[in-house]
Amino acid sequence: MTLSYVLRGVAGCRSGSSPVNMSNLEAGKLWGGRFVGDTDPVMEKFNASISYDQRMWDADIRGSKAYVKALQKAKLVTEEEMRQISHGLTQISEEWAKGVFVVKPGDEDIHTANERRLKELIGTAAGKLHTGRSRNDQVVTDMQLWLRDAISTLTGLSLQLISTMVERAAAEVDVLFPGYTHMQRAQPIRWSHWIMSHAVALSRDVERLQEVKKRVNVLPLGSGAIAGTPFDIDRDLLRNELGFADISLNSMDATGQRDSVVEFLFWASLCLTHLSKMAEDLLLYSTKEFSFVALSDAYSTGSSLMPQKKNADSLELIRSKAGRVFGRCAGFMVTMKGLPSTYNKDLQEDKEAMFDCYDTVHDVLQVATGVMSTLKINPSVMEAALSPDMLATDLAYYLVRKGVPFREAHGLSGKAVFSAESKSVPLNQLSLEDLSAVSPVFGSDVSSVWDYRSSVEQYSAPGGTAKSSVVAQVDQLREWLKKHSV
Repeated sequence: MTLSYVLRGVAGCRSGSSPVNMSNLEAGKLWGGRFVGDTDPVMEKFNASISYDQRMWDADIRGSKAYVKALQKAKLVTEEEMRQISHGLTQISEEWAKGVFVVKPGDEDIHTANERRLKELIGTAAGKLHTGRSRNDQVVTDMQLWLRDAISTLTGLSLQLISTMVERAAAEVDVLFPGYTHMQRAQPIRWSHWIMSHAVALSRDVERLQEVKKRVNVLPLGSGAIAGTPFDIDRDLLRNELGFADISLNSMDATGQRDSVVEFLFWASLCLTHLSKMAEDLLLYSTKEFSFVALSDAYSTGSSLMPQKKNADSLELIRSKAGRVFGRCAGFMVTMKGLPSTYNKDLQEDKEAMFDCYDTVHDVLQVATGVMSTLKINPSVMEAALSPDMLATDLAYYLVRKGVPFREAHGLSGKAVFSAESKSVPLNQLSLEDLSAVSPVFGSDVSSVWDYRSSVEQYSAPGGTAKSSVVAQVDQLREWLKKHSV
């Protein structure tokens, strides 16, 4: 007995012996008329998306309320039928809002569930709601509506985090600490300069998200399954009712593209890249080896074995969530790249990726804001970590100001560093005689180089770490926040 024969037998047992079984149609499926026999229960579960796409219940109802108005204008439903459908949709919306909507077996997705309930409430008029509409354009419309609202929420949370960081930078502008490149001490900087570096990156994320929103804000409804609609559906009416800025240009593209989802997933990936970098810095700064900062207990956890431990789990999880979002983005793009034109069921994978990334970024932004608003710094420890070797560049600049070409000055400063290391003394402990042996240009005024505050103050050009420059950055981002407030 062959495997294919066995499988056919199993399928035959599941489908029943009746030559014509209209159970799919009777169960209220939106596609049941062409099929006979029951769907395999395993396939029912495999095919269904109601467990997660019910999150779009509000968007689905809003889209249907707008669509029934277009149907009435096209004389495809009467005014009374439009009133019945609209009223029924309002009742369904209230059930969802109150948490009393009952999802039933056979509710394959949010569209099926809402239409099934509408029929229960108002009867046969509900069957006219889907006239000229496909789930292909319905689902992408729901997603655009949902994502547009989600973007507004994430924009607000991002702005709150940026504001928290900007105000912290303003308050702690006089604190100095080591700046690092390649994980090695580089130059003295202001703590606020570090804060602002991450705030600026997040401001780009907000601007990028607003660009995504522009492309989300295009109406696909009225595209049908692939070819458009044969009825006189006023798409401008739909656009106005749903608050979209524009109408999709091509029905095949409108129903099959998921650019806005992919862009959102990429945006989430880049935003969490920035937050992961900030978290990694703070994780290092919070260790006993650094002790630059201390996290609030509200954003820390302990060890089940070692009583002394205070773990920065909030930061570790922020760092890890970036990988989660990267996976969602890469996974969905791989799904997309192998698809032929227009709608394919593979696209059902879009929603879980979109929802999960939204939930993840939503939580990360709130936790990051909590961390940054409650963090305590140790200014004395930060400044004590500054070391004279971090002023080697300043030593080169000293020579430049006396007319030595920079490339030569760089080499001479390096020789001074080598001399200090050979003598096992800090760079600022080299005598004038030691420095003069490196270059006769060094004079007694070289002692002015060994001042950390003077060092940072020389970087006063826009974008630098001098106090005037950092204050200007703070002021500029404050103005930016006013313009982008939601």
